[in-house]
Amino acid sequence: MPNTLNDVSKILKSLEVMKCLTILFLKFLLLSNFVMAETIPTNSKILKQTSDCFKDSRTQICKELVSEIEKLQLVVFDQNRFKCQSSLLGLQTEIIEAYFFNNFSNERISLMIPYVIKNC
Repeated sequence: MPNTLNDVSKILKSLEVMKCLTILFLKFLLLSNFVMAETIPTNSKILKQTSDCFKDSRTQICKELVSEIEKLQLVVFDQNRFKCQSSLLGLQTEIIEAYFFNNFSNERISLMIPYVIKNC
């Protein structure tokens, strides 16, 4: 009989441990979900969005493109790819000028694209 009580006690303790582990896992999953959802844009996506931005510099695409380029340039910085980072920063600067300051220069932006292609 004492063996049975010991066994039951061990089972209950292991169930409590499993319950705690499950709760911790679910909390981790819920708290980290927003971090995992963020994706890093690709060069081709940025170049396509830049082309769309050429058509109308006041669109939401241009505004979002600034954030997308920011994400990518931080990634390439961490990889020590400074030429790529500089090219992305140049393109980002031109898009910011076009969007926020109505200083759109198709010539300047099209000058930056080959540098992004070459260096990234």
